[in-house]
Amino acid sequence: MRVLLTGHQGYLGTVMAPVLAAAGHEVVGLDAGLFADCVLGPAPADPQGHRVDLRDVTAEHVAGVDAVIHLAALSNDPLGSLAPELTYDINHHASVRLARLARDAGVRRFLYASICSVYGAAGGDDLVAEDAPLRPVTPYAESKVRVEDDLHALSDGDFTPVFMRNATAFGYSPRLRADIVLNNLVGHALLSGEVLVLSDGTPWRPLVHAADIARAFAAALTAPQEAVHDRAFNIGSETNNVTVAEIAEQVAEAVSGAKVKITGENGADPRSYRVDFSAFRTAIPGFDCEWTVKRGALELADTYRKFALTREDFEQRFTRLAVLRAASDAGTVDDTLRWRR
Repeated sequence: MRVLLTGHQGYLGTVMAPVLAAAGHEVVGLDAGLFADCVLGPAPADPQGHRVDLRDVTAEHVAGVDAVIHLAALSNDPLGSLAPELTYDINHHASVRLARLARDAGVRRFLYASICSVYGAAGGDDLVAEDAPLRPVTPYAESKVRVEDDLHALSDGDFTPVFMRNATAFGYSPRLRADIVLNNLVGHALLSGEVLVLSDGTPWRPLVHAADIARAFAAALTAPQEAVHDRAFNIGSETNNVTVAEIAEQVAEAVSGAKVKITGENGADPRSYRVDFSAFRTAIPGFDCEWTVKRGALELADTYRKFALTREDFEQRFTRLAVLRAASDAGTVDDTLRWRR
């Protein structure tokens, strides 16, 4: 297929593009480039693509495309809470506009990167499946729910949206993010000797490696239409349903000499949920995640050492909110996070 991959210069897109290409697809990227320079290690070989803000996509960008994989977004809860209007403008309205343009252009499959945090404070001991109530507690998660609803309304026999509700990502990507839980804890452990947990450690988190997300999207891309049409799927593995405290202990094992420190200063996190991932395995026979939290922690520790991660890079260059604040302070982006011309 000829696949338009939005967010191809982001954390997940940088891992996903070569997986799609290796499967024989022609990948066309689309990215605003805000995080293109957030590289740890060798610079990745990006596919050919469009440097364009998601809000400025036109019919020309989806012409001749067989499928869209839509990853691009303002990509975490702190950023979404800082600028909720922009989060809804970019993550919700621009995403739905892209889907409409794609459908009108004859694109048949639209894979949307949603997230398991749409379940919010699920509570209880039961695993949360795709039919559970959606209780988003942040603008970021709320924007995901709104897009799912609107894409459902666009679906028909010729246009198949698929809602990929990813667990919290972890693992090495050439375009690193240090502001997601496992990546962050491993970095702190290496740089300070402490595995620092600011919550009380009790919330449940489902985790999934970036490479397993890429494999899942590649599988959904070519699955029979009847298996995935207008469906939501949790993407991850029950093995990686862990508490934040358990994640911290895994990190301490991966980083020799590091000590776990749970301060609780941020109180109890309302985002707590354990997730059932069986529906995707049923829809895509033979698929399963390959990465455990422990293996991912070891990979990150080895990679951080190999490429000599510094505290400045960890706290500034690989933290999304810090990157955007620096760009704003430097005057390279305006108040709407568009590049200044």
